[in-house]
Amino acid sequence: QAHDRKQASFAQVSALTSLSLIPPEAKKTIDLFLAQESQDPEGLEVSAPEASGYEFQSHGVIEMLEKLHDKFVDERTTMEKEEMNS
Repeated sequence: QAHDRKQASFAQVSALTSLSLIPPEAKKTIDLFLAQESQDPEGLEVSAPEASGYEFQSHGVIEMLEKLHDKFVDERTTMEKEEMNS
C-alpha cells in the first residue's frame, strides 16, 4: 500500500454533523466552519498547495527488502547448482 493518503474533504467533515455521537456544540462549530468556507471559497486553497494526510515513507525499506530477496534467490540458485554438480 505504497501511496499517499488524502486529507479529509469538506464533504466528509459535513457528514460528521449527522452523527448522533457528536455533541450539539461541536455540530454548531462544524457548521460555522463550513459556512466560513462557503463565504470565502478561495480561502486556504489558493494560498497553499494541497497536502497529503499521510505520505508514504517506507520506499527505502521496501527497496532494501527487495534487494535482499534478489540476493537470497541468487545465492540459493548458486548453492543448488553447486549441490547438483557435486
